[in-house]
Amino acid sequence: MRWDDLFHDLEGQLVAAEAADLTAEVADRTRRESALLTMADRARGAVGSRVAVQVSGAGQVEGLLVDVGSDWLLLSDDSGRDVLVPLATVLGLAGLAMWSGPPTGQVAARLGLGSALRALARDRARVTVHLVDGSAVAGTIDRVGADFLEVSDRSGEAAGARPHVVRTVATAAIGVIRAAG
Repeated sequence: MRWDDLFHDLEGQLVAAEAADLTAEVADRTRRESALLTMADRARGAVGSRVAVQVSGAGQVEGLLVDVGSDWLLLSDDSGRDVLVPLATVLGLAGLAMWSGPPTGQVAARLGLGSALRALARDRARVTVHLVDGSAVAGTIDRVGADFLEVSDRSGEAAGARPHVVRTVATAAIGVIRAAG
């Protein structure tokens, strides 16, 4: 009888040790998976939700998270205007879901901020580029280079108030780009 009790006790200890090992392994794998997540992955899980983004030089930007690229976020603000935010200027996000989105595919990973900026240039959309120092440049994006964009302001030409002005802006200095209303 004592042998049966001893074997049941040993079997119980073995089962408990295996369960503890499994729990520790799951926790370790979860930590490793979390370490591989990017901010874009975290944000991707909130597409379609309202978020608040704290941006260097531009303050807080709120709106519906429409899309997430490899290095940018696209929001629609309360007035329905598109707001493009480079992830490099994001200080923090609020309103994210508990889960992360799927990783980007190979094609989407290549569509970085430059691709989004070239689309704005192609559409000749009037924008306001808010810079990380708090200043802003308004106009249309004429050219997008490897690390810069050129914003052209022709608003005074028709009235004769001022000549055509082109400003070259470092991509790293962009805080937020808002589409004109």
